[in-house]
Amino acid sequence: MDLRPSPIAGQWYSGHAPSLTRSVDGYLDAAKAGVRAPAGKIVGVIAPHAGHKYSGPVAAYAFEAVRGLEVETVTILCPSHFHDDGLLITSGHEAYTTPLGTVAVDREAAAGLRAELAVTLSLPGDLALAAIRHDREHAIEIELPFLQRVLPDGFQLIPVMLRDQSPRTARALGLALAKVLRGRRALIVGSSDLSHYYPQLIAEELDAEMLKQIDAFDPDGVLAAEAEGRGLACGHGAIAATLWAARELGANHAHVLKHATSGDVSGDYAQVVGYGAAVIWKE
Repeated sequence: MDLRPSPIAGQWYSGHAPSLTRSVDGYLDAAKAGVRAPAGKIVGVIAPHAGHKYSGPVAAYAFEAVRGLEVETVTILCPSHFHDDGLLITSGHEAYTTPLGTVAVDREAAAGLRAELAVTLSLPGDLALAAIRHDREHAIEIELPFLQRVLPDGFQLIPVMLRDQSPRTARALGLALAKVLRGRRALIVGSSDLSHYYPQLIAEELDAEMLKQIDAFDPDGVLAAEAEGRGLACGHGAIAATLWAARELGANHAHVLKHATSGDVSGDYAQVVGYGAAVIWKE
């Protein structure tokens, strides 16, 4: 199988399968008491994407909420931190790999998404959703060990990196993704950290505003908070696209489960990165 080489295993999380299993399960066990299953069908989650040491205790709240969910397709939306090959980017490989095993890319669904985006954005398919190989993006892969521990085996992945997080592109992605996922047993993961490198008290204010928009299930509010500097998230477009897609698939509720910062792990509150977890469901 054509496996995407991991640029972060052994650095952002343990490269040793038993150690990775123990650490991920430890985060999930610690979150379990704070997660109550919503009264409805879960459509998506929001989760942070820093190294597991920092974001894992928060991400676990999102992934514990979907434990045991029967899913055939998982879409992970994230900002593109390194690549600018197109407005939106996906993997050209057949599968992702972590120390816990492989996750196949749903190439049929990705092709369907490319076709929908080409129409919506009036662009050639390769520009609307470019497929690249040997990418360095961490924000998709970092979520996979959690998904591998909480979901039944066999799910496939639609990875999407947003180089352009403008309202037009984020909305187009959300609407196109909903068309592709309709009728599938699907889960959408919006992968994003919150504010970056502010003192703790300022970070808490910025993060609270962004989480308020997520809690209100308001993708326009997410983008407005970012544009106006009232709230910050590196993946604001990914979050908004997740909310738009979930809404089109019938979701009508979102709830923030957990917030913390890197300072809560490192003890350094002078410059922190914010992390939030949320669940989105159809009641």
